[in-house]
Amino acid sequence: MFIGRNGELATLERLYRKQGFQFPAVYGRRRVGKTTLISRFVQDKPTVFFTAIEGNLPANLRLLSAAIRAFEAPDADPSSAPVYRDLYEALDAVFRMAASQHLVFVIDEYPYLAKADPSVSSMLQGLIDRYRESSQLYLILCGSSLSFMREQLLDDKSPLYGRRTAQIELAPFDFFDALGFFPNVPATDALQYYAMAGGVPLYLRQFDPSLSFEENVCEAFLSPESLLYDEPTNLIKQEVQKAAPFNAVIQAIAEGRSQNNEIATAVGVQTSELTYYLKELRSIGLVSREMPVVAGSRRAIYRLSDSLFRFWYRFVLPNRTAIERGMQQRVLRSIQMGLPTFCGPAFEDVCAQWLWRQNAGGFLPVEFGDLGRWWGNDPKLREEAEIDLVGVDDGRTVLVGECKWRNEGLDRDVVETLEHRSGLVHAQPGSWLYAFSKSGFTRGAVEAAASHGHTRLVAFEDMCNVP
Repeated sequence: MFIGRNGELATLERLYRKQGFQFPAVYGRRRVGKTTLISRFVQDKPTVFFTAIEGNLPANLRLLSAAIRAFEAPDADPSSAPVYRDLYEALDAVFRMAASQHLVFVIDEYPYLAKADPSVSSMLQGLIDRYRESSQLYLILCGSSLSFMREQLLDDKSPLYGRRTAQIELAPFDFFDALGFFPNVPATDALQYYAMAGGVPLYLRQFDPSLSFEENVCEAFLSPESLLYDEPTNLIKQEVQKAAPFNAVIQAIAEGRSQNNEIATAVGVQTSELTYYLKELRSIGLVSREMPVVAGSRRAIYRLSDSLFRFWYRFVLPNRTAIERGMQQRVLRSIQMGLPTFCGPAFEDVCAQWLWRQNAGGFLPVEFGDLGRWWGNDPKLREEAEIDLVGVDDGRTVLVGECKWRNEGLDRDVVETLEHRSGLVHAQPGSWLYAFSKSGFTRGAVEAAASHGHTRLVAFEDMCNVP
């Protein structure tokens, strides 16, 4: 079952309808569905599909030769295909084939091929420049190493700079697309799955809609044989050398340390050394650096961008001994106790996604160009304050939001708090207050919202039923 990615498919199809050489690049973190997207796109098109491996050049050359042979002679045995003398000859053969036909050429896992032969980008540069005017080739380079792909495609020092005709950085699904994986599942369970695994398609497929929530948690996370049980460890090992210090940084952030000096102290490194680890983790999409969306605290904070890592380091890693000793039910009880608090930040993310969708569709009473969090000093109460969502348009605060993942309906105090905190971010006259609730609102909240005006109360159930 193919879910979502309509916009990305439309981009690839639009390029395909154009005449002449096209070169889109598709990249994104591992497991995000790049190969699935490309396979869907090429299913009805003449295609040479080559997947590079983490091996030497002769091994990759044999695979590329077999992929070319499979296109030229679909009924022939690919293993008997003659091997090209070198990589340039094989690539040149594909470019020449596209002189007389519209041909898609996919190089999946391109960073592996570049590792096997670092000159491959220069080879492609020369071939593109040579054949571009006469070629009907549709070249797709695909890779999971974000830093490498950006360097090869976006850096002006790269041989391929300026040759691409489009780029698609494939992101994990947002919650509303992820709902497609959970037919007939209560929306609250779906959000909890999303909070634990994020929007990575392969991870979402680990949950069986026919099982109970508790059974899914046990099978997906608390079984040493499951895919997700060791997934964060394996991903880190694939992305960095000497994984131990990176794991320590991730664990410190997962435990709630968000500022540079707090993380450095917990890890036991100098802040200058920590800067390197944080930079690398940001480049592979596991950590994000945030500042208040409008003037507030001058201190940046760091968050884990990846939901699976947040969950795994919070609940799985500290309990591995118990899990491997067969004490899954004890760990499950611990997860159930901590999950309401753990899901709070995920609910904030989902509310932000909903607002962006509503904003794009023109369904909000105001428009914003940026949306983010705010934290800083509350001079009236003489304490630190946080605001979950602040919408800004041309430097003006136009929307202030609060998100609560609680089992009881929110009362009038949420409106009063929003009204007070809107002054901390200099909300303009006519700005709107938004309160989001897992469990709806009391009569008092409804009355307070009506009295204040310019206030909307949004229940989670309603969010899931609105485009």
